Amino acid sequence: MPQPAATVADGLAARTGEPSAGSEFSPLLRTVRAHGLLRRRHAWYARVVAGNALALAGVVTGLVLIGDSWWALLLAAPLAVLFARTAFIGHDAGHAQITGRKDVGRLLGLVHGNLLLGLSHAWWNAKHNRHHANPNHLEKDPDVAADVLVFSGGQAGGRKGLRRWLTRNQAWLFFPLTLLEGVALKVHSFQDLRRQPPRERLVEGALLVGHVAAYSGLLLTVLSPGRALAFAALHQALFGLHLGLAFAPNHKGMEMPDPDGERWGHLRRQVLTSRNVRGGALTDWFLGGLNYQIEHHLFPSMPRPHLRRAQPLVRAHCREVGIPYTETGLVDSYAQALRHLHEVGEPLRSR
Repeated sequence: MPQPAATVADGLAARTGEPSAGSEFSPLLRTVRAHGLLRRRHAWYARVVAGNALALAGVVTGLVLIGDSWWALLLAAPLAVLFARTAFIGHDAGHAQITGRKDVGRLLGLVHGNLLLGLSHAWWNAKHNRHHANPNHLEKDPDVAADVLVFSGGQAGGRKGLRRWLTRNQAWLFFPLTLLEGVALKVHSFQDLRRQPPRERLVEGALLVGHVAAYSGLLLTVLSPGRALAFAALHQALFGLHLGLAFAPNHKGMEMPDPDGERWGHLRRQVLTSRNVRGGALTDWFLGGLNYQIEHHLFPSMPRPHLRRAQPLVRAHCREVGIPYTETGLVDSYAQALRHLHEVGEPLRSR
């Protein structure tokens, strides 16, 4: 079925940065561009990348200096936080927020994803771009595909055995399951290598193997096998939890487009399915700017430090065109996401 003209026009505007006449999104795009909020922030990102690299080096140095001691496990928490910072940099590189040059952006993604995290830049970028194109769309968004968790009553209906039990209890299990996310991302990254073209597979695979070798080699050189395993388990669990805390508030419990219903333009598709989280500088830092999820989805290539400045412009435009703009506190955002997961599993608990 062909898309309505407004939908096509809005999508083109979002990708190219050029407004289209008659769309709900184009006036906002013109305003944002007039304020210079789509310009790159090379110096800001240079400081972030350099600061993150120095902090990572500091934690590794501290691990070496402490040596084979259980006290070394205290460094698992700061290392998990820095791994999340690294993931946010890779995320921004994938969205061309740091640079408009594809080769430089890919290099940044490979270093911060494959090499430093063991996370495939190509796999994550392809998956994440599909999510951005159709957020919360059950047939098109891979982030709401039925897997361990489900996000709609239709997905829950046919669950059996262990998956049925997981769905019945998914609200309670959500954050415990995020403890496995750090390892799950690595597994998916290696699995995706089979899909990639030979040249890309060679580069991505070599960097993924390099990460595993360097990470395990460092721990086994500094710590005894038992302490190394304990450090890795704690570090990866905290890293996964941090990512879960950053991504959980963004879309869960928000509107889910009807695959057979009206097709929304870019503005409605991104605003109605996204939730912002209120907070100050600490929230911005902890969530890597993803607390401005509405602004990020409307302007994926907008540099992270500009998202806060764009927020009042976006909120005012949504009010002008009559589109609900959802913003809540951090704790309440988790409560809303978990409430949605609980409601989806309700029919299975009542049988």
